[in-house]
Order: sequence, then C-alpha cells, then structure tokens
Amino acid sequence: MSNFQKTNDFNEIVYGRRSIKTYDPSVKISHEEMTEMLTAATLAPSSVNMQPWRFVVIDSEEGKEELSHLAKFNKDKVMSSSAVIAIFADMKNFDYAEEIFGKAVELGYMPQAMKDLQLNAFTPLYETMSDTKMREAIILDAGLVSMQLMLVARAHGYDTNPMGGYEKEQIAQVYGLDQDRYIPIMLISIGKAASEGYASYRLPIETITTWK
Repeated sequence: MSNFQKTNDFNEIVYGRRSIKTYDPSVKISHEEMTEMLTAATLAPSSVNMQPWRFVVIDSEEGKEELSHLAKFNKDKVMSSSAVIAIFADMKNFDYAEEIFGKAVELGYMPQAMKDLQLNAFTPLYETMSDTKMREAIILDAGLVSMQLMLVARAHGYDTNPMGGYEKEQIAQVYGLDQDRYIPIMLISIGKAASEGYASYRLPIETITTWK
C-alpha cells in the first residue's frame, strides 16, 4: 500500500461505501494525496485506451463557493467537503493517441509494429466518428473512472458522493474549458463523513439478471 492508503480490504471498500451528505470541513486532502488517488483511478479501462476523462479539482474555499452557485441543491456537500472533483469527457481525446501509444512502445508495453497497426486501424475510425457516437463512448469511459475514483477514495479512508444536480450548461465555461470539447459527466464530493451514510436497498439479482 502507499503511504496514504488506509486499507486494501476489498469488502470494506465495496460494502462500506455510502453516498455522504455532510463532511467534516476541517479535513483537508493534500495535493500529493489527491494526485495519488486520481492516478490510481485512471487505471480504469477505456475504449482503445484513449482515457478521455479530464478532472478539475475544486478544493479552495473560493473555488467551492463559486461551485456552490452552480450546484445549489448540493451546496452543503460542496462547502463541507475537502474537495469536489468535476469529471469531464474530452471529445478530442484521440489527439493524445500518438503520445499514449508512443509511450507504450517506449516503456516496452507493446512493440512498434503493434502501435502502427492499431493507429492505422483506429485513426480513420475516430476521424469519421459522429459526435453522437463519440459522446456515447466517452461518457461510458468517464463513468468507469468516476466509480473507480470513489472506490480508491474509500481505500484512502475518505467518503464520496456522486452528484448530477448542477448547471451542466455552464460549468465548463466557468472553469475555462471549451464547452463544445469537454462534456460534463458528474461532480464527486470527497472528504471525511461528518455522519454515517444510510444503507440502501438493492434489487435482488433475480430481478435484474437474465440467464441464457
């Protein structure tokens, strides 16, 4: 485990996760630890390994105050949390293809021939992909990294809450991002719970699963 990680107990991480409403505002998370958590989260899978997720970490009081106006129904969670991570998905994620595949060759993860084969196959596909198809792909990938981030936070002893109630039409521009390129996915508040979250009922597997 890293110096920051508190547990690697899988059951504690998965079964102990709750969506937290209020946090201890005195708890701060260092940029070093936040960087470590985000790095671990980015080990999540993504289509063609394009890693289309982008993060904006809002952890200053000024930043959270600004965000609270965009997330009025979640203001208490925003203001009491240690930080809120705004998750975006990058419509132009394939711009990083050369760097991703080139570095994989440099590190010995794949041979040059495999890189050339994959880029030759995927470049025309991505160049002609419709905006609708691109959005579908990157929203799925950004959802995967978001869930992984919440589980990583649990391993570090923190609690989280995924939030969709905010002004999605405004948030990219507020944080200086191209709103046509960066698609807002969710906000994730993170910190130390001030009170225990509630357990919630889950539908039986028999209700939601079909065997063929």
